[in-house]
Amino acid sequence: MAPSTNPSRRRSHTQQYPFLTKGIEIIIPPPPYEACTLADKIQVYATSLIIVGSPLWFYGGIIYLYRKWRQYSKLADQYKYVHCHSTDDSLAINDETYPEEKYRKQAQPIDTEVTERYARFRKLAKRLGTALAAIVLISILGPHRNEKVGSMLGVRKWRLWDAWLNYVGFTVMKDHGSECHDTINPEFDIQTSPAMFAFIPHGIFPFGLAFSCLPERGYRNTWGPFRPVVATATKLFPFVRTLISWMGGVDASRSAVSEACSMHPRRIGISPGGIAEMFETFPKPGFHPNDEAALLKDRTGMFKLALQHKLPIVPVYVFGATKMFRRVQLPRFIETLSRMFKISLCLLFGKLGLPIPFRQRLMYVMGRTIFPPIATGEDVGLLESDDFNKRVQDMHDAFCNEIARIFDRNKEHYGWGHKTLRIV
Repeated sequence: MAPSTNPSRRRSHTQQYPFLTKGIEIIIPPPPYEACTLADKIQVYATSLIIVGSPLWFYGGIIYLYRKWRQYSKLADQYKYVHCHSTDDSLAINDETYPEEKYRKQAQPIDTEVTERYARFRKLAKRLGTALAAIVLISILGPHRNEKVGSMLGVRKWRLWDAWLNYVGFTVMKDHGSECHDTINPEFDIQTSPAMFAFIPHGIFPFGLAFSCLPERGYRNTWGPFRPVVATATKLFPFVRTLISWMGGVDASRSAVSEACSMHPRRIGISPGGIAEMFETFPKPGFHPNDEAALLKDRTGMFKLALQHKLPIVPVYVFGATKMFRRVQLPRFIETLSRMFKISLCLLFGKLGLPIPFRQRLMYVMGRTIFPPIATGEDVGLLESDDFNKRVQDMHDAFCNEIARIFDRNKEHYGWGHKTLRIV
């Protein structure tokens, strides 16, 4: 018998709890606190220092190797030729007769010790230069950054990701509301159908988006696999860049995202607030510690692409994503530069002031799927027409309302009853 494609039957493992509000189901329950063992914590701490801290040690390491290469090269040059002075009169006469012989003799190493030092420094300089060139070339060309390489390595099934998901208490819930909104399109299967998955908020580091698409355990029984849309700035994080390429990551440029929306399987995940959203929280002036922010008010690009490619949007709010790291409030011009160059110029810290995230439970709550409004009027199919812009605004408003709804309905479950969500 062929397996059923009915989404409701696929999620037969979901659990209903009597204390939850009607219409909310738990797809993946939180693991017990003690599920995160000491070995898990060590893996999390080590990989966080390696991955999140990679811009510091990687580029710092390149600078260190370059300076050591220059140092040994100069030392080798200093020992290469040592000027020696002879007191032999006959030699002096010969030198006057043949001046080139004088310079040749002065160019000879003075003794065995000098020769050995020269050879040693030259060898060290050569090794460092080779290592430096290899690291830079591999970093730029990246022959290992291929989706097939990630599949061959089985990256999505690594035990490392279980340690991370235990550390963050990975939980997934579905909020249908008073009725199952997905019945508008009964053929829509959240695990296989073309769709956009919008994860709110971005957080100082996008853990919410990362854990939703990288570990197989994160997407297998929830929303299915998809390609993550990432900022160009992630190329500055060497290991992050590699992991993203293994997942088939998509650059956040409009053309790249549009191309991904038109290519099989037409499933992408995006954090619409982007880098700018990480600055829209406390300690920014005007924000209270109990404020959560979603940068959506003037962002319509995602909805234009959804309408253009006829893709539904699945809203997902990730409770706890903003608390994994804390940041220092820098002068406003730093935020301006970050938005201008699309790079996160942010001073963040975690445990012990290091780039190790605080242990914070991540609770994903999926809202009701937002389907593209049906086109009406004479301008059907024309981009930027009045009818198209109206449908974009309708989809945008529906998405913002849905994010606010699932936040307000589920914040008590997370222990955030005192918090408020600001759409900015």
